[in-house]
Amino acid sequence: MINVFHIVSNKIWSGPEQYAYDLALRLRNDDNYYIEVVCKKSEAVFNKFRSLEIPVSILPLKGLTDLDSPVRFARLLKRGQNIIHVHTFHDAFAAIWAKHIAENPNTRIVLTLHGVNRPRINYLSKKVYRDLDRIVFVSQRSYDEFVPRITRLDRKKCVIVRDSVLPARSEKLAQAPQLRQQLGIGSDQALIMYHGRLSHDKGLDVLLRAITQLDSSKYHLVILGEGNHKYVAQQKAFIVANQLVHNVTFLGFSDNVQAYIRQCDFGVLPSVVPEALGLSNLEYMMHGKAHIATNNGAQLEYLENGKNALLVDPDNPYELAQAIEQLTTDAVLRSRIGMQARHDFNDHLNYDTFYKQMTELYASLFKAP
Repeated sequence: MINVFHIVSNKIWSGPEQYAYDLALRLRNDDNYYIEVVCKKSEAVFNKFRSLEIPVSILPLKGLTDLDSPVRFARLLKRGQNIIHVHTFHDAFAAIWAKHIAENPNTRIVLTLHGVNRPRINYLSKKVYRDLDRIVFVSQRSYDEFVPRITRLDRKKCVIVRDSVLPARSEKLAQAPQLRQQLGIGSDQALIMYHGRLSHDKGLDVLLRAITQLDSSKYHLVILGEGNHKYVAQQKAFIVANQLVHNVTFLGFSDNVQAYIRQCDFGVLPSVVPEALGLSNLEYMMHGKAHIATNNGAQLEYLENGKNALLVDPDNPYELAQAIEQLTTDAVLRSRIGMQARHDFNDHLNYDTFYKQMTELYASLFKAP
C-alpha cells in the first residue's frame, strides 16, 4: 500500500483544493492507497475534507520560515512508501524538509502546478526543483510556460496530466432549487450562467459590459461564486447603473454547482488571463451544455470554436456579446455544441482517464529505474 499525503495550504476553497478533494475521494476507495490530508486551520477547508471521512491534520504551513510544520509532518513519514503531493511551490519546502527529517528513503514528493506561471529561477528555487520527484503540469500550455525557462532541469521529472472533474452524485444534483421557478425566468428567456471566482482575471466585468449590448427581454444571467468584496461591490453598482437588476442574479458560493449547470441553457467563462486548464469549462462539457470561453489559454487544447464551444478574444466585450447573442437566439446551435462537448468529455477528458494516469504516476515512483 502507498500512503498519499495531500498538502493544501490555502484558507479558501479554490481549484487546487477541489483537485485534491476529488483525488482523495477516489483514492480512499482504492485498496492500493492510504490517503490523508494536511491543511491549515481553516474551517471551510478543514470541514470539506473531513466530510470525506479520512484523516485530516492541521499544521501552520507558513512556508520557508516555518520549521514546526515539517518537524510535525515528518512523524507521519517514518514508515512505508509515502507520496507527499503538494499544490503550491511554497508547500514544497515543508515537504522537502519533512522528507529529510523523517529519513525514510521510500518517500517521494509530487508538485502539481495549477497555473500558467513562469518559474522562479533563483538558487533556492532550483534546489527545490531538483529535490522534487515529479512536477505535474495540467496542460501543455502550463508546461511550455515553465519547463524551457529552467536550465539543467531534469525533464524526465516533468509530466503533463490533464485534470478533470468528477460528476456529482445524483442525490446531490436533486437538491438545488429550480432556478427558473425561483427567479421567475420565462421560457422565452435564455438562462445564462457564470461560475467561478468573481474577479477581473476571470472576466466577470467583461461579461457584464457585454450584456449591456443585449436585448434585456431575451436572457437572465446567474452568477455563482465569491470574490473580493470591493470588486463585487463595483460590479453590483455597474448592474444598478446600467439597469440590469432584473437580468442578473448573484447566488454566492455553492458547493453544488453542477446542479445549477444542468439547469442553464449555456455558460460563459470569459477569463482574461490564460487558463492552465479550465475545470469550469469541463463541467459544462460533462453535462452537455454549450459554453463560451476565451482563446488565450489551455482551452485551445480541447476546445474548437463552433464545434464544442464558442471561443472569443479575452477582454473583448463586443465580441463576447456577439457570441452570447448567437447562443441566446439559436437553440439548435446550443444543442449541437452541447452534444459534441459531452461526447468529447466522455471520450478523452473524463475523470477516469485522469485518475488512471495519476495512479500510474504514483506507482511508477517506486519502480526500479
